[in-house]
Amino acid sequence: MTRVIIVRHGQSGYNTERRIQGRTDASTLTEKGRNDASLVGKALSNILFNAIYSSPLQRAKHTADIIHNELATHAKQSAVVQVSDLLLEIDLPLWEALLTAQVKQKFAEDYRTWHQHPDELRMLLNDAEGTREHFPVLALYEQARQFWQEILSQHQGETILIVGHNGINRALISTALAIPPSRYHSIQQSNCGITVLNFAGGLGEPVQLESLNQTQHTGETLPSLRPDHQGVRLLLVRHGETDWNRQTRFQGQIDVPLNDNGRQQSQKAGEFLQDVEIDFAVSSTMLRPKETAEIILKRHPNVKLELQDGLREISHGLWEGKLETEIEQEFPGELQRWRLIPTQVQMPEGENLQQVWERSVAAWQSILQTASNNQSKTVLVVAHDATNKTLLCHILGLSLENFWSFRQGNGAVSVIDYTAGIDGLPVLQAMNITYHFGGGVLDKTAAGAL
Repeated sequence: MTRVIIVRHGQSGYNTERRIQGRTDASTLTEKGRNDASLVGKALSNILFNAIYSSPLQRAKHTADIIHNELATHAKQSAVVQVSDLLLEIDLPLWEALLTAQVKQKFAEDYRTWHQHPDELRMLLNDAEGTREHFPVLALYEQARQFWQEILSQHQGETILIVGHNGINRALISTALAIPPSRYHSIQQSNCGITVLNFAGGLGEPVQLESLNQTQHTGETLPSLRPDHQGVRLLLVRHGETDWNRQTRFQGQIDVPLNDNGRQQSQKAGEFLQDVEIDFAVSSTMLRPKETAEIILKRHPNVKLELQDGLREISHGLWEGKLETEIEQEFPGELQRWRLIPTQVQMPEGENLQQVWERSVAAWQSILQTASNNQSKTVLVVAHDATNKTLLCHILGLSLENFWSFRQGNGAVSVIDYTAGIDGLPVLQAMNITYHFGGGVLDKTAAGAL
């Protein structure tokens, strides 16, 4: 695999003023931005990078240089920072340097389009050759694809660091995962947030989002709510480890309890979320997520735990209780099909992914409706690997062909915001946070079978 770690620049002056930056190079890092960049370097100091790429804009380049200095101090890094114009921020020439409030007022209709249909945003620009159409988001996605096509072939099997901006980072992640430009606002990149992608090959080949927008190294437990947030936040957690996870034995709907490490992971997840106000909690009906939720909620004694059968794990049917070697013997070739074309696999005497999708999405919608009716702000949802991956496909508007594109570690936390209410598009603010286990920014939990 080629590991790619993507970082957004530190806080800039324009960020604090809520001013549109785009490609203007007037904005520089604040003191907090410089300090957070240093913390990124420390958080990444145990990783050896074969290459480091940065946007040429000074807020990103300065962040990259600070990170590089920390890496050189801690890990004797040899890679130098290379600048690429393909990492420039989204080009918004008519809005640059304006306050967001001014853009809302002066370009009201375009600003609505930007939020509701970002792929349709169009600017008419005048230059020496006359007037031309510019579609900022579509152009940015093409730029991101060009970057991947140039870079991935040069670094097969290596580890690279990219330091960019909110917009280009979203486009890089989206083009890697085939998230359409219409969902440009469906993922978040906080200042100095860390995202990890694992590529099997080039663009268009399998890729795994290991984690998205980790902010814990900067002292921010969860990414902050967007300024215009008015909906519900859901914390989607995978249950803690079981002995069968450790043994890579397929669990499915066999009700295996947590092991000691799983209980410890749940305890650490509880400590991690102890200062987060949780309004209500929902778990799959199975033992391992229920126990995980109960341990987390020890620090929230007034929160009631509800059970939702639709969140239970996929039924593997005749595969349940078996190791991969045993499945391969009894059902030759089926494991490979499950890894490559999961939507076409019908588990013998079990479920297929479409069935999991239908019941888990129905449960998710029910949770959202309850949260809305109760005016709840934050909901804890504890479920399983396959269930969570299916829900992540739903949240990002992806088909189940993308099932393997998401990693879900035992005890990991993902954050989903419905910033415009439950009828609006959700935003994946962060995914697969495992920082609370002390292993740094990479997921060290047992991969395990589902």
